[in-house]
Amino acid sequence: MSTPLDARRHAPATERNREPILAVLQRVLPPSGTVLEVSSGTGEHAVYFAPRLAPRQWLPSDLDPGARASIAAWREVAPAANLHAPVALDAAAPLWPVESENFRDLHPEPDLQQHPVTALVNINMIHISPWAACLGLLAGAGRILPPGGILYLYGPYKQNGQHTSPSNAAFDASLQAQNPEWGVRDLEAVVAAAKTHNLALVETIAMPANNLSVVFRAIG
Repeated sequence: MSTPLDARRHAPATERNREPILAVLQRVLPPSGTVLEVSSGTGEHAVYFAPRLAPRQWLPSDLDPGARASIAAWREVAPAANLHAPVALDAAAPLWPVESENFRDLHPEPDLQQHPVTALVNINMIHISPWAACLGLLAGAGRILPPGGILYLYGPYKQNGQHTSPSNAAFDASLQAQNPEWGVRDLEAVVAAAKTHNLALVETIAMPANNLSVVFRAIG
């Protein structure tokens, strides 16, 4: 139980989806390297996945300072040798911190130095952010992933222009009421945009609560 002074945030959906997501990640992620989690949110996924996906390194990130504080607080409560401190990252930015020349100086941990990013994980972001964030995520993955690297996306999608359930349609309407730039994305539009960054669709996996796991592989 967190206290009023505790920076930890809690997302109830995390406990419901973490096991199904973990099962997919264990199957599709490269066996080594660093997994960069873009938009880590509360940090609950990071502290759960990192020890279970070792020896891979797990690098969480988020644009929101409050989210980064939550990630750091969860990391303090549930530390793992392969779980690193969160970095500030804007998915829509043309250059990510991991690409900057001084990243190694700011993050000199030997494990990060020795294990380049081989996978990106992004959970429940692209429908609660502008389309530019999705395009930036795909562009960043295209820039930093090596051939064979994996981009994993999780969330709700429309397919063939249609919602896959009434609940997703209602969710989409509620998102757009909050912000017209938000909304459940067309899977085909995401796949087409990914292709322009040399990211090939590998598979889509049906997940609980009408969500999808969408797996891309970087091609040389």
